[in-house]
Amino acid sequence: MESLRDILDAAALGVFPPPDGGTTVVPQPSPRDAGVLAFTAHSVVFTDEDPDWVYETLAAAECDPLAASMNPRFLAAFMERTGRTSETIDAMLVASPLPGEPPLPLKEIEDAGHPRVGYARRRRDDVRVWTTDGGVLTTGRGIAGRLEVSVEVYERSARGPVVRHRGLGRALVTAARHLVAEPLWAQIAPGNARSMRAFQSAGYLIVGSEALLQCQGS
Repeated sequence: MESLRDILDAAALGVFPPPDGGTTVVPQPSPRDAGVLAFTAHSVVFTDEDPDWVYETLAAAECDPLAASMNPRFLAAFMERTGRTSETIDAMLVASPLPGEPPLPLKEIEDAGHPRVGYARRRRDDVRVWTTDGGVLTTGRGIAGRLEVSVEVYERSARGPVVRHRGLGRALVTAARHLVAEPLWAQIAPGNARSMRAFQSAGYLIVGSEALLQCQGS
């Protein structure tokens, strides 16, 4: 059986599970992370629950099999079964590393009190954080040890003027590709159109969607 990391590594190279309308159940890669990944006409549920329970619950959702794994009925049952919570269903994007230096100045910080550091460490390992005037960039190892990125653009820079709508988000997510040596993943709420556009314009490709189930209180 393929591991979740095997499936993600293949997807980063453009090789996806067969579009057969099926669902693959694999073990959780760690006690922290459980959830669902949906690719074109195929889903992957990663959990330590009984696979038979997963298939039976999907069938009981009484909806299009292609959408069953992301159906609210299934996700609610999954959360109740595991005692976990979920914030949202995200689009799942990936980009390859880029050579050379980042296109804007970045300063790496190790301040454990910084809000972005604390937030990231609850969800990822090996967290690194860089700041630039008007924004912050975070990388860390999330689901199955894949390298993930997130960015935040402030309403105002240190010099005062509003920095949103001036391309800083796109510059930050582009810079992230210069800081790594392996595929870089991002999870974005589909309704966050501004962020989706920034990542896509920086070369990140949509490969599917995901619902990450977290332990209560994380």
